[in-house]
Amino acid sequence: MTHDLIIIGGGSAGYAAARTAADAGADVAIVDHGPLGGLCILRGCMPSKTILRSSDVMSLMHQAKEFGLAPVPVKADLAAIIDRKDRLVREFAEDRINALHNPRFTLYQERASFRSPREVQVGGQILAAKAFIIAAGSVPSRIPIPGLEEVGYLTSDEILDLRKRPASLLVLGGGPVAVELGQFFARIGTRVTLIQRSRHILSHLDEDLARPVEAQFQEEGMTLYTATNLHRLAQDGSLKTAHFSHEGRVKTESAELILQALGRRPNIERLNLEAAQVKTEQARVVINDEMRTSQPHIFAVGDVNSLLEIVHIAIQQGEVAGYNAVHPDKPARRMDHRLKAEVIFSDPQVATVGPGEKECRAQQIPYLVASYPFSDHGKALTLGKTRGHVKLLCRPGTGELIGAHIVGPEAGELIHEMIVVMYYHGTVRDLLRIPHYHPTLSEIVTYPAEALAVQLA
Repeated sequence: MTHDLIIIGGGSAGYAAARTAADAGADVAIVDHGPLGGLCILRGCMPSKTILRSSDVMSLMHQAKEFGLAPVPVKADLAAIIDRKDRLVREFAEDRINALHNPRFTLYQERASFRSPREVQVGGQILAAKAFIIAAGSVPSRIPIPGLEEVGYLTSDEILDLRKRPASLLVLGGGPVAVELGQFFARIGTRVTLIQRSRHILSHLDEDLARPVEAQFQEEGMTLYTATNLHRLAQDGSLKTAHFSHEGRVKTESAELILQALGRRPNIERLNLEAAQVKTEQARVVINDEMRTSQPHIFAVGDVNSLLEIVHIAIQQGEVAGYNAVHPDKPARRMDHRLKAEVIFSDPQVATVGPGEKECRAQQIPYLVASYPFSDHGKALTLGKTRGHVKLLCRPGTGELIGAHIVGPEAGELIHEMIVVMYYHGTVRDLLRIPHYHPTLSEIVTYPAEALAVQLA
């Protein structure tokens, strides 16, 4: 069987590619061994944000006295939280499954493995195509820490189905998954200890974005260890014990369960990319800005290229690859990561677009910077959410906004105004000219913009 395009993986990136190519009239096949729906819907964005909402509500109820309300006892029912999550995930997944079964696609619910650069083995048959898109997603990384496999652990894939609240939890890692799920369990009553190798959590971001989150975690009773060296894990009766170095001393921490949140890796082991003659580096597929691999007719999108493991970027990559795969005689579309954005749904939330100070220094990008705290902002004070700040980066001379970084209330919503301004190559002076209603959280961005305008004067 021959198709114009074969897409391996029917998640967010693969479906975006399939839709784009089918809209151009191509004969598109999708190969996905299931379960259908993709990581975001089944094991990532949607289930995690659903359960986080429950712990956010619980946290707000604990603050009742601050708002002049009589506090009431509140207790989390993890099984009920998971039931709600499962119900919503089924609804989300049903829409995606129906879309994959659309007659304009040919769906193969089998595993795929390359036999050559032009053929894949799909179940018991051989399929050929003019072009291929690899969109197989990612799986939790396996980290060689002595004793970890022996004592056992949960990854984000499994912990989202946990129905009994653990009394205690060791979280290994300090990235977005560790931060979000660690705070969730702390808020529903689990004693949480987070162990992070780097100097601060969210180490891929500027330090000043992480510190307010760390302060909130400590206020909520989480134990944080940063700048650590994890030596080994061991079973200690019914508990699992981490042995690690911190501030020059060897320490131990024990818990009922371990959440291994040390990252994910591209899901490419079973694709036989050697037969396809596709180049990989450090277990990821190497691509260019057209999403092409070392084989010009084979593309790779989403987590398998490990550039930016974020859903909306995976979708954009899928659309670029889907177009290029079925328009070989037209000018290629390219990915532009200038507007790379990320949101971490901790409390306070963290949201960024464009480079931070750390990245600007590393790449020798000149910039001016200014920030303003939520603790001096009227609407934040009325909400009782004063931890965090807004930081803007602009080009010297022109004032063009090149980066925006928010840690604080509703940061994930506020960042989109910054994305729009940057999309149009707007300046801090443009930001000042845009009306901002008072009192709103969004008007806080005008204060660092004003400080930058003064620096530009």
